[in-house]
Amino acid sequence: MIRVGIISASGYAGAELVRYLLGHPAAKITYLSSKTYAGQPLSNAYPSLITQDLPLCEDYDPDVAAERSDILFQAHGNGIGMKIAPALLERGKKFVDIPADFRLKDANTYRQYYGIEHTATELLSEAVYGIPELHAPEIAKARIVANPGCYATGAILALAPLVAERLIDTESIIIDSKSGVSGAGRSKVEVSNIFTEVNEGFKAYAVAGHRHIPEIEQELSLLAGKRICVTFTPHLVPMNRGILTTAYAKLLSEKENLTDLYQDFYTGKKFVVVLQEGVQPNTKNVLGSNYCHIGIAKDSRNGMVIITSAIDNMGKGAAGQAVQNMNLMCGFEEQLGLKNPAVFP
Repeated sequence: MIRVGIISASGYAGAELVRYLLGHPAAKITYLSSKTYAGQPLSNAYPSLITQDLPLCEDYDPDVAAERSDILFQAHGNGIGMKIAPALLERGKKFVDIPADFRLKDANTYRQYYGIEHTATELLSEAVYGIPELHAPEIAKARIVANPGCYATGAILALAPLVAERLIDTESIIIDSKSGVSGAGRSKVEVSNIFTEVNEGFKAYAVAGHRHIPEIEQELSLLAGKRICVTFTPHLVPMNRGILTTAYAKLLSEKENLTDLYQDFYTGKKFVVVLQEGVQPNTKNVLGSNYCHIGIAKDSRNGMVIITSAIDNMGKGAAGQAVQNMNLMCGFEEQLGLKNPAVFP
C-alpha cells in the first residue's frame, strides 16, 4: 500500500484525484493540503465526500507532506510545482505535477505562454511528459511526471498514429476543441465563467494563443522527427465537463485502412478506444472515466482525414491520467483503480 499526498485537494482536479484514489486498492490518501480549507474536512468543500475516511486538510508543509507520503500530486496551479518539486524530490518522494510547470522542455517557451520565469529549469529535462500511451517506459522509471493539459491530451491522442506513420501533411493540421466549464478550475471566479454568461452560449477563446499549443507541438514534433506547427482553437461549451476534439489534416495517401492503423497503434492501450468506422465519439460516453474514444473519417472529395476524440477533462484530461501515471511510477498494473466505465446517463 502506497501513501498518497494531494497538494491543493480542494480544487476540481484535487477532488477528482480523491474520488479516483478512494477506489484504488493499492493506495491510501494520507495527506491533504488546502490553504482555503486548512483544519477542515475536505467534505466542507465537497459534501459528496462526507462519508469518506480522509485526513483533515492543512496548510502545505514540505516536511509533513514528505513524512506522510510516498508520492505526491500537485494540483494548485501553474508556478507552484516548480517551487515545491525540488524539496520533495530531495526527500526521495515521487511527484506528479497536474498543472503546466514541467510539460515544456524549453523554459523560454514556458515563459512566453505562462508569463512566469521558471525557477527549476534543472528538472525540465528529467520530467517525463505523462501520456502513458506514448511514454509508458519512461514514466515507469520517473520520479517526476508532468501531467499533460486536457486539450493537449485529446489532440495528441487523436493525431499520434497519423503523425508517427508519416501519413499526413503536417503543415495542414487544424485542431478544433470544445470543453466544459470545469476546465477553468474552481477558484477562477470570472464573469465569463458564471452560469448566466455560459449557459445557452458557445464561443471560441484564446484564439491563436492557447497555452496548450506548445505541448501539442512538442509531442507531435517528437513523433514526426521534425518541427510541427498546428492551428488550434478551443471553444467553451455550456456543460460541466468533457472535451470533444476534431482534428483535420491532408492525407498523403488514401490507401491505408485508418481504423486498422489506429487499432494497431493503440494495441494494449486499454484507455484508448478506437471506434468502428462510421461511429463518432460522444463526451457522455466517457463522463467520469479515464477513457478516450476516437473516431476516424476520410473525406474523399478533398483528401482530408477528420479525427475526433472525446475525453473527460477531469478524467483522462487531469486526475484519471495522473493516477494512470502513478500506477506506472509505482509498478502497479496500469488500469488499477481506473477500470470503471463512464457514468451514464
